[in-house]
Amino acid sequence: MENGFLKEKYGLHKSPEVEQAAKRTEVRTGEKVPQNPETRIQNYLDRLQNIINPKELGGHPNFDRCERNLEMLKHSLYDKFVIKPEEIPEGYFENQRRLAREQGHGDIEITRDMRDRFAEVIVSDQRSTLDNWVDYLASPDATYPDWLKYYAIRSVLSMGEFDKDKKQFTKRSKGTTKPFPDLNREALAYVLDAIEKKYKGEKPGLVVIEAEDKDKFEKLLQGENFAKLYTWAIEKVTPASKEALADTRGKWVKYLKRQDHMPLVKSLQGHGTNWCTAGESTAKAQLENGDFYVYYSLDKDGKPTIPRAAIRMKEDRIAEIRGVADKEQNMDPYITPVVEAKLKEFPDGKVYEKKTLDMKTLTVIEQKTKTGEKLTKADLLFLYEINTFIEGFGFHPDPRIAELRAQRNIKEDMPVVFECTPEQITYTPDGINENTKAYVGKLEPGIFQKLPENLEHIYTSFPKNKIRKENIEIGGKTAEQLLNELEQAGIITDFAKDMFRSRDFVASKNIESATLIRLTVADLGFTTDVNNNKIYQRAEELGLELCPSDVGPHYYLKHQNQPRNKINEWVEIGMKQINAHGEQCVFLLARSFDGMWRDGVVSRSDDWRSSPNHRIVFRFRRSTPSINSGHANS
Repeated sequence: MENGFLKEKYGLHKSPEVEQAAKRTEVRTGEKVPQNPETRIQNYLDRLQNIINPKELGGHPNFDRCERNLEMLKHSLYDKFVIKPEEIPEGYFENQRRLAREQGHGDIEITRDMRDRFAEVIVSDQRSTLDNWVDYLASPDATYPDWLKYYAIRSVLSMGEFDKDKKQFTKRSKGTTKPFPDLNREALAYVLDAIEKKYKGEKPGLVVIEAEDKDKFEKLLQGENFAKLYTWAIEKVTPASKEALADTRGKWVKYLKRQDHMPLVKSLQGHGTNWCTAGESTAKAQLENGDFYVYYSLDKDGKPTIPRAAIRMKEDRIAEIRGVADKEQNMDPYITPVVEAKLKEFPDGKVYEKKTLDMKTLTVIEQKTKTGEKLTKADLLFLYEINTFIEGFGFHPDPRIAELRAQRNIKEDMPVVFECTPEQITYTPDGINENTKAYVGKLEPGIFQKLPENLEHIYTSFPKNKIRKENIEIGGKTAEQLLNELEQAGIITDFAKDMFRSRDFVASKNIESATLIRLTVADLGFTTDVNNNKIYQRAEELGLELCPSDVGPHYYLKHQNQPRNKINEWVEIGMKQINAHGEQCVFLLARSFDGMWRDGVVSRSDDWRSSPNHRIVFRFRRSTPSINSGHANS
């Protein structure tokens, strides 16, 4: 029945992608997919799900392939739906000229360099806002059926900017320069819940909505227009005021695993938490997996009804902690001590100590900034995330980080952070000398040979783009010895083991020290996706070379059990490809949310394109051999 919705709404069963999915299934299984439209659509949805959440033998998630496949899916969407620089209409640039004149800058000329910068921002914003939707719908938090996820993302791809006067989303066209719509998880839960209930023959569960609004919503529901339904839901979500957040008197309420989910839903709807738990199907799915705790502060009548923080359990472990400070569900600074005290009751509460400490520290810095108190070196190291990420409880970084940084004079802060004088920081290669303590600037040919050997601080821009330099001992171990050590450490997957057995894997016999340089594709000077050959060529120009085969395993072993991180992190080893699984593969180190580094393998053909934020490790070249002599792509 649900797939009938996609059949009727989009004619999806006749689409090329569904036909291609059916052919792939036939090749893989040897059996034809029946011509029944609903069955063919389900086969397509199953394939999408397997791309997003691939499984290893035994049914366990393959996290390495999951990350790789999700990136490939995003790039496919970028190609089809994100504007290309050459597609930006001339009217956009004319509008920038008009705005500049109205702001008192006179009649300015939009140069080629300015056009490129405008284009870079537009493309980046569209990618990041589209990523928000893809990442969420692909995550375990989005417990909706696949057909509803397809309905949501297909709808979002056709939505332009929100017209505040008309209270509606414009239609997206090829020349649209605006980002994709903001993701409001609570509003999304309203909409998808209602659509699902409609196709189950049930009434939408809008438990806190006035009768008149319910009638309006049900009329909108008949048209199944996602943009209109989403607009309506956003307007009915009312966030708590900042003034109300200061009062933290209230109490915790525990909703038991497999208990009726509706009391939880009723307590959240209409409060603007942005928690997807406000949706019935999501709340039900979450309570199937574990208990759910919500802290409610007092309303104007002195009753604990205002949701402020949530702790969701998965069995006997904490699955996530959420607040209401912003759309990313960070906790507001007032409620942090309340949550910190509660966490002491849980066996794994200590795992979240860094997050609560980070939020406290950020609040102290925020207060110092407001009162004009001077920040210490420790404060600046923390604020600029020099040694570790600032971890919060939201899906994305606490917005206060960017707000506080925007108020700083970076050039005045850098000498404090680097413990040097302003003259010991240089911004161009010509300024490098024996007294240089930090280099902050573009990477130019031969730059790494020009920098003092003991230079610690290298950035293409401060504080975001740090070039990481480290020494590592490699060699002296056979492929078998390395494989055994990785197995004992529990940081190798079955998929990666074949690389050690390949004739292309060469383990260095002699122990030696290698200096590794870790940077991003953007640090190399690329602002758009670029293929491997160009990346490797640029690395050679800068004074780097490809890593020997055994750098990856040694790197894995050196970086075991790192501190927890709020995001998954990839580091690819820049190396000659190794033939494994019938593909040209390289090592990839993936850091998971629990802090553990796990090895990974990705296929890298010569024409594989990496995005500007892709991290990659090369070896510092002390001598002059070419990167293409002995280490080139095969």
